[in-house]
Amino acid sequence: MARSLKKGPYIDERLLKKVSAIKQGDKTIIKTWARAATITPEMVGFHFGVHDGRKHIDVLIVEDMVGHKLGEFAPSRKFARHGGKMAREQASAQSKSAPSASKGGK
Repeated sequence: MARSLKKGPYIDERLLKKVSAIKQGDKTIIKTWARAATITPEMVGFHFGVHDGRKHIDVLIVEDMVGHKLGEFAPSRKFARHGGKMAREQASAQSKSAPSASKGGK
């Protein structure tokens, strides 16, 4: 469900304070845990370290990101792969073909 238009977007005040303290073009990473904060035009060009639950992921804010949330650009889940018989067969087929391709190159 979207946030009420009457309330306006959620913008973390501490983030705006940190952004205003740093000059434009500075490569300093601003660490944040506020994944729900909306990206504003003042944040464009800055590097943010958005926490994914385990570590901070470096996100460079560009103009196309304005209006989105910070958490959208730092995935909190890592997709390993689907398992099953077909996946094992494909993996074994790739491993068998990989060594022969490297021998032919020399």
